[in-house]
Amino acid sequence: MPSPIAAANAYASLAKIGDASALTKSIGGGAGSGGPNFGALLKDAIGTLGQTARNADTQTQAMAAGKSNIVDVVTAVAETEVAIDALVSVRDRVINAYEEIMKMPI
Repeated sequence: MPSPIAAANAYASLAKIGDASALTKSIGGGAGSGGPNFGALLKDAIGTLGQTARNADTQTQAMAAGKSNIVDVVTAVAETEVAIDALVSVRDRVINAYEEIMKMPI
């Protein structure tokens, strides 16, 4: 089971996606507002997830070579799991929003 710290770290890295002030700046200011757009935030979250997964792989390989302990491996894998769960949750919400928009009458 992932630790609360791993969960907090994963959600903190994805928190800027749901940052209302950043979205308000992006929507209210138009294209030239200089605020973050959703695509860039999502790309950053996926990059962070990739780095977390690589860290888990590195820890696993170090454990196999006898250079790491099991606690580090379990922590790294749990962090990756929490990050994947958070990203899947965001994906599901985006899909639900798209489906709701498609149901709207023209």
